[in-house]
Amino acid sequence: MNYLAIDASTEAASVAVSVNDRVYHRFELCPQSHSLLLLPMVDDVLKQAGIKVADLDGLIFGRGPGSFTGVRIGIGVAQGLAFSADLPVVGISTLQAMAQQAYDNFGHPLVLSAIDARMSEAYVGLFQVDDNQLMQPLLDEAVMAPSRVGDYVNQLTTTLPLHGAGSAWSAYNEAFAELADIDVDDSVRFPHALAMLKLGKQAFAQGKGVDAENAQPVYVRDTVTWKKLPGRE
Repeated sequence: MNYLAIDASTEAASVAVSVNDRVYHRFELCPQSHSLLLLPMVDDVLKQAGIKVADLDGLIFGRGPGSFTGVRIGIGVAQGLAFSADLPVVGISTLQAMAQQAYDNFGHPLVLSAIDARMSEAYVGLFQVDDNQLMQPLLDEAVMAPSRVGDYVNQLTTTLPLHGAGSAWSAYNEAFAELADIDVDDSVRFPHALAMLKLGKQAFAQGKGVDAENAQPVYVRDTVTWKKLPGRE
């Protein structure tokens, strides 16, 4: 089965395609340039793989949480490509993808993923590896002040060593300092489509693919309080 994964939910943009068990991918840090770079990156990996969109069996996208604009751009590109070839789609959590990267790269079985959510908050999710070597959620993803992350983690009791991944660890390093028992891998700061490819394949195998029109973002933060500018309602 041939699958393409796309993510633009953070400062990074990434794409990966799996064709006959061979994988081609691109990853680029490109704050505020996702809309310009994402489609050329897709074209590049498809050319490397020697296939067209019509040769795919499904499309995988980063569903969030992350940048509201980035998540929408990623889903928009995924929907456009899926509509063009009548492909099913699957959304993968950005937090779960980073946990998968931490396991694939370093063998960490228990990972707390945390992305900088701005406004002095972080998106967080706790994941543990399963028998298929895929990271699965232990708690619902949430958005919170870094000072509350300790209480979030303490909802579960485990003897496994806990590792951290994601951009929030460097953004709020002082606030996270009290979490002394968590080792952080600085190399896993942003989600990568490679990890989403692996997780998405399982989702398709489980029959979770949907029509492109039903692709949905997961923002976690349902409402945003904007500071009012002078003279504006």
